[in-house]
Amino acid sequence: RRAHGSLVSWQERSVRLRRWYELMMENKEELARIITAENGKPLKEAQGEILYSASFLEWFAEEARRVYGDVIPASAKDRRILVLKQPVGVAAVITPWNFPSAMITRKVGAALAAGCTVVVKPAEDTPLSALALGELANQAGIPAGVYNVVPCSRQQTPAVGEVLCTDPLVAKISFTGSTATGKILLKHAAGTVKRVSMELGGHAPFIVFDSADVDRAVAGALASKYRNSGQTCVCTNRFLVQKEIHDKFVEKFAKAIERELHVGNGFDAKTTQGPLINEKAVEKVERHINDAVSQGASVVTGGKRHSLGGNFFEPTLLSNVTTKMLCTQEETFGPLAPVIKFETETEAVAIANAANVGLAGYFYSQDPAQIWRVAEQLEVGMVGVNEGIISSAESPFGGVKESGLGREGSKYGIDEYLEIKYVCFGGL
Repeated sequence: RRAHGSLVSWQERSVRLRRWYELMMENKEELARIITAENGKPLKEAQGEILYSASFLEWFAEEARRVYGDVIPASAKDRRILVLKQPVGVAAVITPWNFPSAMITRKVGAALAAGCTVVVKPAEDTPLSALALGELANQAGIPAGVYNVVPCSRQQTPAVGEVLCTDPLVAKISFTGSTATGKILLKHAAGTVKRVSMELGGHAPFIVFDSADVDRAVAGALASKYRNSGQTCVCTNRFLVQKEIHDKFVEKFAKAIERELHVGNGFDAKTTQGPLINEKAVEKVERHINDAVSQGASVVTGGKRHSLGGNFFEPTLLSNVTTKMLCTQEETFGPLAPVIKFETETEAVAIANAANVGLAGYFYSQDPAQIWRVAEQLEVGMVGVNEGIISSAESPFGGVKESGLGREGSKYGIDEYLEIKYVCFGGL
């Protein structure tokens, strides 16, 4: 049902969220091992995800006390205008496999802090992370029925998603996943006019201008592109490099890839690149490479399935890439870095903004005027300036255009789970 003010005080919600955070930290090694077992990401990355994931529970435990209303000066002397914020009610949370823990806490932390109850439908590839969080929520004293997990098979996913989006008892949908799936869920949610947050696909540009510190740009490129084997929604999908430094950047980037990236089992300490999630993901990377090469792109390093077999793929760098190639028109979601050479700032911004999505964008420059211009002109929800990794609990995460609706994390994240109620108090 829709909640009319939560049943427990913000203080109790805050204490329970804080305890949940502490339990995550106490169990961080086990939780990380579950992630690596489920989706293959290197254990070090999984450990990083658990710290990131827990940080949202800590953040929203503190934000629970800051759900401020308002008193607005009225034009009539005998009335007062009050603004209250109340929880929207039951929130349905649908999460992806690439961050099976953090994508849950980023939503659920905000929902519980606001006073909502949640039903989580985790990705069919990674249900165990969601269930492990449920066990810890239970231990933290979060009451039964407040954090609910509904795992289901791939076959059942469309039907379960439809029920969550159409049932009138659900007041809010929060989804992270592909743009195509997001559009289907939006249509379902329209029938009952639900509140909706969507964090959908990206196509992040990474622009390196002539004024950039090339070594820093290479380090940022490596981190942004190859984290989780290129399977993150804020991963760079296309590199745009200005002509004066193009050759130097490509050469240094290729050397860094060959020197620093190691493909292997996620539980092996030296592994930096785990397997892709499934065979379909591998086929998409192959298709993008074959298409690019057929149109004149050159493979600088990598380019094929890894000798380990299975879903392992070599970290790949392509040069002589054009905007006509598939890899610069759609999200690859794999370890492929295509490099486009450009001449002017205007040209780079135009290529970057040609996409119908806009989640993250990155650029490297040492020119202060250029930094202001490009940061303001990029049509994305998040910009990394001389930084390749930008996510944190205190920052607002989300996109523009077809990359989604709403923001997660930060002081803005809790607003997605609150209704604003205006009370006119008259006859005074």
